[in-house]
Amino acid sequence: MTVMMNVIKCYDTDYIDFLIASPELFSCTEAAKVQPEAIFPPAHNSFTRRLLLLEPDPEPLWREARPLVPRTGGLLVLDDSTLDKPYARSIDLVTRHRSGKHHAVVLGINLRTSLWTDGDRHIPCDYRFYDKGTDGLTKNDHFGAMLGAAKERGFAPDCVAFDSWYSGLENLKLIRGLGWRWLTRLKVNRRVNLDRQGNKAVGATAIETGGTIVHREGYGLIRVFRIVSRGGDTEHWATDDLAMDEMTRLSLAERTWAIENYHRGLKQCCGVGRCQARAGRAQRNHIGMAIRAFLRPERRHFYATGISWYEARARIVRGAI
Repeated sequence: MTVMMNVIKCYDTDYIDFLIASPELFSCTEAAKVQPEAIFPPAHNSFTRRLLLLEPDPEPLWREARPLVPRTGGLLVLDDSTLDKPYARSIDLVTRHRSGKHHAVVLGINLRTSLWTDGDRHIPCDYRFYDKGTDGLTKNDHFGAMLGAAKERGFAPDCVAFDSWYSGLENLKLIRGLGWRWLTRLKVNRRVNLDRQGNKAVGATAIETGGTIVHREGYGLIRVFRIVSRGGDTEHWATDDLAMDEMTRLSLAERTWAIENYHRGLKQCCGVGRCQARAGRAQRNHIGMAIRAFLRPERRHFYATGISWYEARARIVRGAI
């Protein structure tokens, strides 16, 4: 009696290598076409099954990122990005989100990321998908879950940085409970109390550029900085580090841009938002492997040799041409 067994013809690494090398097309059919010659090469349905059968989980990313991250020190940045899907109304996970790129509400997949950086390295450590219609979790729920996971993994960052969307009291108290410092932008309607003059919006409070200590309603003392751009726009940054000066704030604020650079590299170099599958599981696995794909040029090229992610990809294509 002959027993037929399913042989795995492709692995995560095969798909990840394809994402790194492909200049434009990111389908399972294209992945099968570019595989090395073999007696029984993997067909497109092998890659499709890989995306559909795997259990979506950010843990494989952490296993690869863990050796690259000194968990004491550095900056832990949490932010989200919308993967544009303007014509994908039938794809799972696609809903309407506010896009910073388009400055409008667009169709897409909302990806939330926890990134560790020291100013030079960009190491994604965790991610979540905003899909409230399915799992009932809010953006703040995902924010807290990623912070909790970072604490369990032994992170002790110098500071946690995040956007004004997450500057609500519950999130600030959560970070304080974890024993970490935080830095964020404040919405102009957040209420503070300067010199016991009563609570009023931070935008209507006399805040100095070098920082002013105020009482945040429902939280306690914080230091707020008033920043005026060349165009005349005003924004407010806040921290619970009452001794922080403007130079330190500026240095940390510049390092928070690492996550914007990461999002740009992830989209342009790893095809994170260009999966054509309709199933939510396939989308989740594609995005997870695209993030793992980002770690390879980041680790082997950008940080080790100074070669950018874009040049690393160009060298692959250049050799083929």
